[in-house]
Amino acid sequence: MKKIAFVASEAVPFVKTGGLADVVGSLPKSFVKADFDVRVILPKYACMKSEYKDQLEYITNFYIELNGREQYIGVLVTEYEGIKFYFVDNEEYFGGDRLYYGAREDLEKFALFSKAALALLPAIDFRPDVIHCHDWQTGLVPVYLNERFQGNEFYRGIKTVMTIHNLRFQGAWDIETIQRITGLSDYYFTSDKLEQNQSASYLKGGIVFADVITTVSNTYATEIKTPFYGEGLDALLCARADDLRGIVNGIDYDEYNPEKDNLIGYNYNVVNFRKEKLKNKLALQKELGLLSTPKVMMLGVVSRLTDQKGFDLIAKVMDEMCQEDIQLVVLGTGEQQYENMFRHFAWKYSEKVSANIYYSEAMSHKIYASCDAFLMPSLFEPCGLSQLMSLRYGTVPIVRETGGLRDTVQAYNEYDKVGTGFSFINYDANEMLNTINYAKNIYYNKKREWNKIVDQGMSKDFSWGSSAAQYAEMYEWLT
Repeated sequence: MKKIAFVASEAVPFVKTGGLADVVGSLPKSFVKADFDVRVILPKYACMKSEYKDQLEYITNFYIELNGREQYIGVLVTEYEGIKFYFVDNEEYFGGDRLYYGAREDLEKFALFSKAALALLPAIDFRPDVIHCHDWQTGLVPVYLNERFQGNEFYRGIKTVMTIHNLRFQGAWDIETIQRITGLSDYYFTSDKLEQNQSASYLKGGIVFADVITTVSNTYATEIKTPFYGEGLDALLCARADDLRGIVNGIDYDEYNPEKDNLIGYNYNVVNFRKEKLKNKLALQKELGLLSTPKVMMLGVVSRLTDQKGFDLIAKVMDEMCQEDIQLVVLGTGEQQYENMFRHFAWKYSEKVSANIYYSEAMSHKIYASCDAFLMPSLFEPCGLSQLMSLRYGTVPIVRETGGLRDTVQAYNEYDKVGTGFSFINYDANEMLNTINYAKNIYYNKKREWNKIVDQGMSKDFSWGSSAAQYAEMYEWLT
């Protein structure tokens, strides 16, 4: 049996700020239990839901050095859906009211976490064959494993995987500060290791020292080897191309299941969606104060409101979109200019636009289950989960062909009558608007073809089974 330790900064159901938590919470339980013993190591945040915090059992504690001071590390455990989750406890660093604060505080926090995640393994009597690290917050794990733990027989031969969920976020700061925090010697602060443009990057360290690098879609694995998408690390990723692979994310098909979802008003499936899905749309229109009509095409958006997600494109044509025969339902928070833009148009077109500038899991499920189409015009998208959820709920995705969006949404071909959504290639507002209008034409004038697109999307399988099999093959190969 292979032993795998996932190390990450968040995981559902304990704490979540984004898609990383969905992956880390869902993927471990998708492996064949007879072949893989997968366990997860997380920080014990004070802001973790109390229902889960109360279930934690104390195992042990010890001290490690960080930034010239001895730091207490408590180790706690709970089991959830057959997977053991271990929690690193330190009140000073994990006692705040949110997961991330930015800048130097997070750098110290995740240096401590990375070191503690390695140090606790003997204490829980678990020697993994592979440590699977996720994003910059755990980038120091392969570095520390190389630097100070290899001298211990327990750690010798452990392999590491570094998964990049979003290359834009690298955990970078000035070299002097990083060196003081981490305690690493000058050897590690050269251009072939952590040094990056006269700064030091946790993620770069992880990429350099991990045995294998993965990212969350095949297309993104190719894109990040180019200067436009590479965020300054494209040369390194090209150099490590033989060790880089893309494995597309999945979603939890138990949690996201329109047939059993208790967060939506009316359940449905691929057989009866034509009648039952519509009831959710009418209920949402009523709830949000939109014009209540089954005929209008409703577009949904569930997203961080940032440039990366393509909201600068939407801003350029928002007035034109509102002239069309559509409704737009937006859920999310982000950059103030986009929050205010949607608020303005919701005021101006109150029966057409609903701006929900907050985040709610329940509302997101209602949007996936109610809307006819889902808009996702990202500048770049390592994988994306929203398009997978919309496909699952029979809400047709309209996306830009980048990263995981290109890998998971098959563009509709009106001649062969195949496809699961609509897509455009260039990062251009008019091209996006033309694609929306093309989709609208199919929706209004070729309803049978539209329903076939919905049918084909709902019939796709983006559960974790296929992805887990690819990770399993990689672990076997690696060890």
